[in-house]
Amino acid sequence: MRPFKNFLHHPVYWGIRRRNVVPAFALGLFISFMPFPAHTLLAVSGALLLRLNIPITIAATFFSNPVTMGPIYYFSYRFGLLLLGMDPQPFAIELTLEWLNEGFLAIWQPLLLGCFLLGSLAGLIGYVVLDIFWRASLSDYLQKRRKRRAEKTQRDS
Repeated sequence: MRPFKNFLHHPVYWGIRRRNVVPAFALGLFISFMPFPAHTLLAVSGALLLRLNIPITIAATFFSNPVTMGPIYYFSYRFGLLLLGMDPQPFAIELTLEWLNEGFLAIWQPLLLGCFLLGSLAGLIGYVVLDIFWRASLSDYLQKRRKRRAEKTQRDS
Protein backbone atom coordinates (compact mmCIF):
# COMPACT_ATOMS: atom_id res chain seq x y z
CA MET A 1 0.00 0.00 0.00
CA ARG A 2 3.06 2.28 0.11
CA PRO A 3 2.44 3.75 -3.39
CA PHE A 4 -1.00 4.86 -2.19
CA LYS A 5 0.24 6.42 1.07
CA ASN A 6 -0.55 9.99 0.02
CA PHE A 7 -3.99 9.06 -1.27
CA LEU A 8 -5.05 7.13 1.81
CA HIS A 9 -5.07 10.20 4.05
CA HIS A 10 -7.78 11.92 2.02
CA PRO A 11 -11.04 12.18 4.02
CA VAL A 12 -13.19 10.92 1.13
CA TYR A 13 -11.86 7.40 1.69
CA TRP A 14 -12.81 7.35 5.40
CA GLY A 15 -15.72 9.80 5.71
CA ILE A 16 -19.27 8.71 6.36
CA ARG A 17 -21.26 10.51 3.67
CA ARG A 18 -24.06 9.05 1.61
CA ARG A 19 -22.26 9.93 -1.63
CA ASN A 20 -19.27 7.71 -0.87
CA VAL A 21 -20.76 5.08 1.47
CA VAL A 22 -23.76 3.88 -0.58
CA PRO A 23 -21.75 3.29 -3.80
CA ALA A 24 -18.95 1.72 -1.73
CA PHE A 25 -21.42 -0.81 -0.34
CA ALA A 26 -22.70 -1.60 -3.84
CA LEU A 27 -19.15 -2.02 -5.16
CA GLY A 28 -18.27 -4.37 -2.31
CA LEU A 29 -21.34 -6.51 -2.98
CA PHE A 30 -20.48 -6.68 -6.67
CA ILE A 31 -16.89 -7.73 -5.93
CA SER A 32 -18.08 -10.37 -3.45
CA PHE A 33 -19.74 -12.27 -6.32
CA MET A 34 -16.57 -12.50 -8.41
CA PRO A 35 -15.03 -15.99 -8.42
CA PHE A 36 -11.50 -14.67 -8.03
CA PRO A 37 -9.28 -14.52 -4.96
CA ALA A 38 -8.17 -11.24 -3.39
CA HIS A 39 -11.56 -9.59 -2.95
CA THR A 40 -10.05 -7.17 -0.45
CA LEU A 41 -7.35 -6.03 -2.85
CA LEU A 42 -9.94 -5.53 -5.60
CA ALA A 43 -12.16 -3.61 -3.16
CA VAL A 44 -9.38 -1.27 -2.07
CA SER A 45 -8.31 -0.68 -5.68
CA GLY A 46 -11.88 0.03 -6.76
CA ALA A 47 -12.52 2.33 -3.80
CA LEU A 48 -9.33 4.28 -4.52
CA LEU A 49 -10.16 4.56 -8.20
CA LEU A 50 -13.77 5.65 -7.61
CA ARG A 51 -13.02 7.72 -4.46
CA LEU A 52 -15.32 5.67 -2.24
CA ASN A 53 -15.25 4.72 1.44
CA ILE A 54 -12.58 2.01 1.78
CA PRO A 55 -13.78 0.27 5.00
CA ILE A 56 -17.37 -0.03 3.74
CA THR A 57 -16.20 -1.46 0.41
CA ILE A 58 -14.05 -4.05 2.19
CA ALA A 59 -16.78 -4.93 4.69
CA ALA A 60 -19.33 -5.50 1.93
CA THR A 61 -17.02 -8.01 0.22
CA PHE A 62 -17.45 -10.26 3.24
CA PHE A 63 -20.94 -11.10 1.95
CA SER A 64 -19.01 -13.85 0.21
CA ASN A 65 -17.63 -16.01 2.99
CA PRO A 66 -17.10 -19.74 3.50
CA VAL A 67 -20.80 -20.19 4.35
CA THR A 68 -22.26 -18.22 1.42
CA MET A 69 -19.60 -18.91 -1.22
CA GLY A 70 -20.98 -22.30 -2.30
CA PRO A 71 -24.57 -21.14 -2.83
CA ILE A 72 -23.43 -17.92 -4.55
CA TYR A 73 -21.29 -19.72 -7.10
CA TYR A 74 -23.77 -22.57 -7.58
CA PHE A 75 -26.68 -20.23 -8.36
CA SER A 76 -24.42 -18.05 -10.49
CA TYR A 77 -23.39 -21.11 -12.50
CA ARG A 78 -27.00 -22.28 -12.89
CA PHE A 79 -28.12 -18.76 -13.88
CA GLY A 80 -25.32 -18.56 -16.45
CA LEU A 81 -26.33 -21.96 -17.87
CA LEU A 82 -29.91 -20.79 -18.15
CA LEU A 83 -28.95 -17.60 -19.99
CA LEU A 84 -26.54 -19.35 -22.35
CA GLY A 85 -28.95 -22.22 -23.01
CA MET A 86 -26.30 -24.78 -22.09
CA ASP A 87 -26.72 -28.12 -20.37
CA PRO A 88 -25.02 -28.59 -17.00
CA GLN A 89 -21.63 -30.27 -17.17
CA PRO A 90 -20.76 -32.74 -14.43
CA PHE A 91 -17.73 -31.52 -12.52
CA ALA A 92 -16.04 -31.80 -9.17
CA ILE A 93 -14.00 -28.95 -7.75
CA GLU A 94 -10.46 -29.79 -6.75
CA LEU A 95 -7.87 -27.35 -5.50
CA THR A 96 -5.19 -28.38 -7.98
CA LEU A 97 -3.56 -26.75 -10.97
CA GLU A 98 -4.70 -29.66 -13.12
CA TRP A 99 -8.35 -28.95 -12.28
CA LEU A 100 -7.85 -25.25 -13.07
CA ASN A 101 -6.45 -26.17 -16.49
CA GLU A 102 -9.11 -28.76 -17.33
CA GLY A 103 -12.14 -28.66 -15.03
CA PHE A 104 -12.57 -24.90 -14.89
CA LEU A 105 -12.60 -24.68 -18.68
CA ALA A 106 -15.89 -26.60 -18.74
CA ILE A 107 -17.68 -24.18 -16.42
CA TRP A 108 -16.02 -20.77 -16.79
CA GLN A 109 -18.43 -19.17 -19.28
CA PRO A 110 -21.71 -19.74 -17.40
CA LEU A 111 -20.01 -19.16 -14.04
CA LEU A 112 -18.50 -15.81 -14.99
CA LEU A 113 -21.66 -14.62 -16.75
CA GLY A 114 -23.82 -15.60 -13.78
CA CYS A 115 -21.40 -14.06 -11.28
CA PHE A 116 -21.21 -10.81 -13.22
CA LEU A 117 -24.96 -10.46 -13.65
CA LEU A 118 -25.95 -11.59 -10.15
CA GLY A 119 -23.17 -9.43 -8.67
CA SER A 120 -24.48 -6.47 -10.62
CA LEU A 121 -28.00 -7.20 -9.40
CA ALA A 122 -26.80 -7.57 -5.79
CA GLY A 123 -24.90 -4.28 -6.07
CA LEU A 124 -27.94 -2.51 -7.51
CA ILE A 125 -30.26 -3.89 -4.83
CA GLY A 126 -27.73 -3.04 -2.11
CA TYR A 127 -27.39 0.49 -3.47
CA VAL A 128 -31.14 1.11 -3.62
CA VAL A 129 -31.92 -0.43 -0.22
CA LEU A 130 -29.08 1.33 1.62
CA ASP A 131 -29.92 4.63 -0.07
CA ILE A 132 -33.58 4.32 0.97
CA PHE A 133 -32.60 3.48 4.56
CA TRP A 134 -30.08 6.34 4.64
CA ARG A 135 -32.61 8.87 3.35
CA ALA A 136 -35.35 7.60 5.70
CA SER A 137 -32.96 7.79 8.66
CA LEU A 138 -31.93 11.31 7.72
CA SER A 139 -35.57 12.37 7.27
CA ASP A 140 -36.45 10.91 10.67
CA TYR A 141 -33.50 12.67 12.29
CA LEU A 142 -34.42 16.03 10.75
CA GLN A 143 -38.06 15.62 11.76
CA LYS A 144 -37.09 14.91 15.38
CA ARG A 145 -34.69 17.86 15.39
CA ARG A 146 -37.39 20.21 14.09
CA LYS A 147 -39.76 18.93 16.76
CA ARG A 148 -37.17 19.51 19.53
CA ARG A 149 -36.48 23.02 18.24
CA ALA A 150 -40.19 23.82 18.09
CA GLU A 151 -40.67 22.56 21.67
CA LYS A 152 -37.67 24.57 22.86
CA THR A 153 -38.99 27.70 21.14
CA GLN A 154 -42.40 27.24 22.81
CA ARG A 155 -40.77 26.83 26.24
CA ASP A 156 -38.59 29.90 25.76
CA SER A 157 -41.55 32.05 24.68
